Amino acid sequence: MPKYKIIVNPISGRGTGAKSIPAIRQAMARYGLEYDLVQTERQGHAVELAQQAALEGYDYVVAAGGDGTCNEVINGLMHAKLNGSGAACMAVLCVGRGNDFAFGAGIPPTLEEGLQVLAQASRRWIDIGFVKGGLFPDGRYFGNGIGIGFDAVVGFVAAKKTRLKGFVSYIVSALETIFIYFHAPTVNIVYDGQIITQPSLMVSIMNGRRMGGGFMMTPDSQADDGLFDMCIVRQVGKLRALSIIPLFMKGTQAQDQATQMARTRQVTVKAIHGSLPAHADGETLCYEAPELTAEILGKQLEILYKA
Repeated sequence: MPKYKIIVNPISGRGTGAKSIPAIRQAMARYGLEYDLVQTERQGHAVELAQQAALEGYDYVVAAGGDGTCNEVINGLMHAKLNGSGAACMAVLCVGRGNDFAFGAGIPPTLEEGLQVLAQASRRWIDIGFVKGGLFPDGRYFGNGIGIGFDAVVGFVAAKKTRLKGFVSYIVSALETIFIYFHAPTVNIVYDGQIITQPSLMVSIMNGRRMGGGFMMTPDSQADDGLFDMCIVRQVGKLRALSIIPLFMKGTQAQDQATQMARTRQVTVKAIHGSLPAHADGETLCYEAPELTAEILGKQLEILYKA
């Protein structure tokens, strides 16, 4: 019988992770699935737990949390793969705030649907991104995307909002960032022999499609096509930036002249003036790095999804 290692982040979704444990246990018993469940205790713990689960021969490693938990599990499984123990398949139970990785990978947004996916066990291979720079000079893997500039600062602000949940916290934080916090750096963006040099409000390097629980950064992105989709927004005034936000909510920002969309396998972003605040899957990459380089690794991770 297949074995499941369920890694629960108890503080995901402002405590939703811990509250979900009884329902998870009940469903696993109902479906007759063999499992072990463990809760994370600190930042980075899910990386260790996922890597160890793969080494111990678990068939499925389940991230029960949000995008940060998923990112840690991805890193643990990729490290295990590099060590020759890469047979474990990843699954996700969405109990976080944004759940953007799950959205792009075809994983359902509710806990009950996610538990049904565990029982059905439909598999697919997806691409994984790898980024070097900032706090991770040796590199970090990511499943959904990198945000450089404005959306990274929005994430930093949203993380401090303890009373707001989900998409609402990102909307409020975006409005604060426009009017209070952010000034766009001038950057060199190098990809596929092209160079863009400009003050850039935001550079999104996506394997998935969405960030912040509702902002469609690259609505046409595919998680298994071997390419990043990029959304690059040049610096605009505060009122203009405010007018662009609804376009991102609908995924129609490409119609705005300040926005450029592109696809690539590798990209380097370098700060010419200012510095780069950035996140990967919502996890902080840096607050002010000079340079980041990302590449796509084609079909490196097998996941369970809703077929």
